[in-house]
Amino acid sequence: MAKDVLCEVNNCTYWAQGNKCSADQIYVVSHKGNQAANTKETDCKTFEPEGY
Repeated sequence: MAKDVLCEVNNCTYWAQGNKCSADQIYVVSHKGNQAANTKETDCKTFEPEGY
């Protein structure tokens, strides 16, 4: 399990100083079912805009 999850999307509610993700859980999905060939085929469903 990863100790630190990094995130550069600083308008996310879970963004923390040092480009860290402060969410309790991370949910990542693939655009193509259960597998992805590269990062462009995935999305972080944990993202929530700041102030939402």
